[in-house]
Amino acid sequence: MKPAWDSLMKDYEDHPSVLIGDVDCTQHKDLCSDVGVGGYPTIKYWTDGAGKDDGQPYQGGRDLAALQKHVSENLLPKCDAKDPEGSGCDDQEIAYVAKMAAKGDEAVAKELKRLEGMQGGAMKPDKKAWLAKRVHILKGLSA
Repeated sequence: MKPAWDSLMKDYEDHPSVLIGDVDCTQHKDLCSDVGVGGYPTIKYWTDGAGKDDGQPYQGGRDLAALQKHVSENLLPKCDAKDPEGSGCDDQEIAYVAKMAAKGDEAVAKELKRLEGMQGGAMKPDKKAWLAKRVHILKGLSA
């Protein structure tokens, strides 16, 4: 599995929104304990806006193709603020893109700062997911 994981890390090393990493839990026992890793190897993943306690266990295949599929389906942003109609944005995201684009760059920057300050805070999973989507959209609008 290590060669596949190393290849995956290399594939995404310069990606703007996906970070693939590894931790040697024999050296960093406190960190691994804090995020619920007890056996090795363990793969966990966090989506944008998730706190340290929100890591999800990865249950898929350990070969490179399976890992790449997981990243593509679960970790890559789906909605492109520059092309909301053609990039897989849902109706809520499309409406948010239109609303924020109409407000202008200053309002986008202000809202992005406000929402980024909320990330990692306690909230229901659906609210946390919508927060992460809005942050992604605002980053896309400000790019």
